[in-house]
Amino acid sequence: MAERITTADFNGKVLNADIPVLVDFYSDTCVPCKMLSPVLSQLETELDGKLHIYKVNVGYEQELVDKYEVQASPTLIFFKGGEEVSRLRGMTQKAKIIEEFEKL
Repeated sequence: MAERITTADFNGKVLNADIPVLVDFYSDTCVPCKMLSPVLSQLETELDGKLHIYKVNVGYEQELVDKYEVQASPTLIFFKGGEEVSRLRGMTQKAKIIEEFEKL
């Protein structure tokens, strides 16, 4: 399961990462978020060493929600070299996530 991170962890784990990072902005009460969780777990195993996957709870990390203008859960944001490079909103199929990853 993807590690939950906070605002305090974000710079070190996401912006300073040496490989691409996928951040799942989620809510505990969001049904699509719960449906997406096992997909992200599969990807975490399949792309181990190629992509870090982290989760940010939108209910607790308002600073990150505001900074990245997250308006819906789930929102998946890909980062590379400390910059946002791609974004997916809503329940997303595994194939679409892989497609976005391969563009990196």
